Amino acid sequence: MGEGKPEDWIRCDETGKEMLSRVLSGRPFIIPVPPLHRVPLRLGNVVEISGPSNSAKSQVLIQAVVHFILPKEWGGTQFGGTESKVVFFDLDCRFDVLRLSQLLTHRINETCGSIGQIAFDKLFNDCMSRFLYVRCYSSSDFLSSLKELSYQIQRKDEAVGTGIRLLLIDSVGSFHWIDRSNQLRGLCKGKNISPQSFQEAIVHELHELLLLQPLLVLATKASLFRTETLNEYQRSSISNSTGDRNLLFREYMPAVWQSFVTHRIQLHPSDDFLSDGSGPIWSYTSEWLQPSVSMKDRFIVKDDGIFLT
Repeated sequence: MGEGKPEDWIRCDETGKEMLSRVLSGRPFIIPVPPLHRVPLRLGNVVEISGPSNSAKSQVLIQAVVHFILPKEWGGTQFGGTESKVVFFDLDCRFDVLRLSQLLTHRINETCGSIGQIAFDKLFNDCMSRFLYVRCYSSSDFLSSLKELSYQIQRKDEAVGTGIRLLLIDSVGSFHWIDRSNQLRGLCKGKNISPQSFQEAIVHELHELLLLQPLLVLATKASLFRTETLNEYQRSSISNSTGDRNLLFREYMPAVWQSFVTHRIQLHPSDDFLSDGSGPIWSYTSEWLQPSVSMKDRFIVKDDGIFLT
């Protein structure tokens, strides 16, 4: 054991307060936007946002984009953003850039009030320069784009590879059924093109990205709801205005993706409408599944963003 005293092996190097300060300064908690506010998120977390069609999943991503690309402070005005780069992988090919522009414009005007057009254009362009958009048409496109992003980060490319803190995927299961169909066609031709192999490669590349540079990953996933037996489907309880209802949803993503995800939240459109004087507004419910949170939130989507009700 050497000549050291036994006490030297168990002596404290730092207090608990010093340890927490060191850990939190390296990967601080991120103040997320509603409805992601219930659970503290940090760089390195992978959040799956699931829900059926028209459950505001993409709206949550766009709101997160605006929070990250806005500056912390600009011209003496506090915006409360993170002033970080964002990479948005659009697998659904339905990204609404006009919606992003609308939300960003509203946040700037709301915080700054009336500013000159030159100052507004400069701030707006500075924010949008931190937004990196990638459209993919297949799993192979997505995998190639992830590899290219890793390469740019390793090179510390100023245009792409530095300052990225948020990676968005909309929607992670977009090519699942296409890949399964391609597998069947491949088997008929004597080839074995497995969707599982694509997902394993994609998850591996995402894991390598997180090792290269800590990122918060937000990925939407369309939920498939069915009324079937419990041994084939998982049960999910989602609140709506009329009370609790039990819905069965099928998990179609492979195990390699499921084990990669660290947090899960489920969104669902509610059955009632709210009114703000300008007309009825559709409301939504959110429920954290991992970690499990007893409280469920209801929110609405307006022209100027997402608001809890």
